[in-house]
Order: sequence, then structure tokens, then C-alpha cells
Amino acid sequence: MPRVIALTGNHAVAYAVKLAKPDVIAAYPITPQSPIVEKLSEMIESGELKSSMIRVESEHSALAACFGAAVAGARVFTATSSQGLLYMHEVVHWASRARIPMVMALVSRTINTPWNIWPDHSDFVDQRDAGWIMAYAMDNQEAFDLTLQAFKISEDPSVYLPVMIGIEGFILSHTAMPVEILDEKQVEEWLGERKQPYIVDGSEPLGLGGLTPPEDTEDMFYGIQVAMEKSKDTIRRVDREYGKLFGREYGGLVSCYNCSDAKYFAVAMGSWSGDLIEATSKLRDEGYSLGVVRVRFYRPFPHEDLWGTLRGAKGVFVFDRAISFGAWGPIYTDLVAGLLQYTSKLPPVVNVVAGIAGVHVGAEDFYEVLKSLIGQVESGLEHGYFKWVRVRR
Repeated sequence: MPRVIALTGNHAVAYAVKLAKPDVIAAYPITPQSPIVEKLSEMIESGELKSSMIRVESEHSALAACFGAAVAGARVFTATSSQGLLYMHEVVHWASRARIPMVMALVSRTINTPWNIWPDHSDFVDQRDAGWIMAYAMDNQEAFDLTLQAFKISEDPSVYLPVMIGIEGFILSHTAMPVEILDEKQVEEWLGERKQPYIVDGSEPLGLGGLTPPEDTEDMFYGIQVAMEKSKDTIRRVDREYGKLFGREYGGLVSCYNCSDAKYFAVAMGSWSGDLIEATSKLRDEGYSLGVVRVRFYRPFPHEDLWGTLRGAKGVFVFDRAISFGAWGPIYTDLVAGLLQYTSKLPPVVNVVAGIAGVHVGAEDFYEVLKSLIGQVESGLEHGYFKWVRVRR
């Protein structure tokens, strides 16, 4: 039977992985991810989880070990943060190009240098062109649910792509919240046996990653793009199934709050969406017609869902916790490009970059920024602009 216990974000991920019953886990410790694999190691040692923990010398080796095991038919899991993910980057591309299902948890931490252990979304969005399905949780319950859903999505025959689940370091990873832990047998029946497109088990000579002509390589890359597009329906279906079985449905690729009657919309991803919802609730009480659109899946980018919600908006305010230096925030760039598939007359779409390097942005900050932006649109702002908000207390 399901039970509710207080778990940090890290341990919520670990408990979800335990229910998924991976055959192989490999990871290298890095703050603030380490408690995930520490907890999984304890579960293996105590006999709660029958899995092989491979102790490696680096993050690059951790993902390489998972990749090799997955190619051989194993369900696998790894986790990392920040510089660890950057060190993995070569194998990140190998996994998607080889169309191998696997799941990684990323506990976001600002990319060095200078040395910084606080979270923004830089490490996560840095992987946006790597061919992984990418989702980001708002709280610890969603981190648990997304991790389980990731195994189902990754191993779907219409997808066969690796999946990355993100949570903010410390804000979620080390903060305890009530989390419902699902029944093991129900989860096992729902996930089913592992599926993958091929297995290299040594029974016959077979090469992987050999040299191909440009046309063949392009065909393989095109296949990843097609699978990404197909994964949107899979993500929605898996979310609906999960809701029917376990009582929590999130809306698929995006979640909306007070969107049905809103004229203005704030768009965000991750845990600070909760602060944003709190701020917009206060503004609605003051008469502002404002809703929140939370991006749950960053890849594939949910432009259809966003258009369905944002069409007819008087103004859209996109909050990014990362910056593409010399351009704009990544979510903003994708959102504008996505909406332009449907209309050439966009409302003012303002990009607000904030919370970089772990700078705290709370509900009161969102309240002030949104109130100011709505006032500017009401005063005749015709086009969006870029704004880097640097909160100082």
C-alpha cells in the first residue's frame, strides 16, 4: 500500500529508483547529488534493492558504465551535478545517438568557475542539444513521480531515448517534504519488463559506434528528432496512466495554474515556480488577470501546449534561471521560436533572467517584477525585451 514519509528531494529520487529496480547503478559522488547514490547504496547493502553498484573513478566513467550495461540489456540509473555532467558530456551524446534507454537524475548546481555549489539551471539547459528527453520537477513528490515516469517513457518503443530528470540542489535535494511512496507490486506491473531496440551481448560479432557515411549519420540524427516529436504523445499518455493508477496527473509537458481566464501569463521551470504561483495568487486577489505556465518537459519543447494556453495573451513574462551568453534565456528563446510557428503577431514577450548562481528569488520578488511588467504592458509596451533582475538584500 502507498505510504507517506518525509523525504528530501535526493531521497525521493532514490526511493523511485528503488521501485524501478534497475539492474545497474553507477555514479561518482558530487555535491549536492551524492545522497541519491548513497541512499541507493544503503538499499543494496541492506538487501532492499537487488542491483549492482559500480564504483567508478569519475562521472565520465559512471555514464560509460551505465551505457555499456544498458547496451547489454540492463535497466540502469545514474545521477550527477554541474561539473560532473559536463565531464559526462561525451557519453551523454553517445547514449542518445545509440538510442539506448536510460535515466539520469541531475541535481542542478551552478557551473564553475568561480566555485559555487548553489543552484541555477545552467547545467541542465547546457544539455538541450544532446538528444535526451529533459524534465524538471517543482517539488519532491514530482521528483519521485517524474523519475518513475522517466523509465516508462525512455523504454517506450516509439521513443527509445535517454531521459534526464532535474531538481534544484539544496532547494529540493536537501529539503524534506511529504512524499507518497507507491506500492512496489503496482509499480512493477505498470513499468513491465525492460524494452530496448537491440542488445549487444557478445553472442555474435557486432560493432557499435563505427564510422558511417554522412547520409547515414544524418538519417540517425533525423530519427532522434522524429522520436522526440513522438515522445510528446508518450509523455502525455504516461502522465494520464500514472494519474489513473496512482492519483497524480500533472498535465503532460506543461502544468497551468489559473490559466483559463488569464490575460497575462508567467512562464517558468523548476522549484521557484511555487514562489511564482504564490505571487500570482496575491496579484489575482488585487484584480490582476494572471496565470502561471510551468514547463515540466524542456525537451521535447512543448510549443503546441504553450500555444494552446498563450494564444490571445496580452503579455507573456518568461522567467529563466539560466542565460545563453550573448543572447537570451533558453526558455524564452525556445518559447518565442515555438509561438512563431503559429502566428507572426506575438504579444509582448518579456524575458526575465534571475536567480543565477543560487541568488534567492522569492514570492515577494516575483510580485514586484510582475506588477511592474503588467503596468508597462498596460501603458503601451508593444514588444518584449530582455531584463536581468539582480536581487540584492
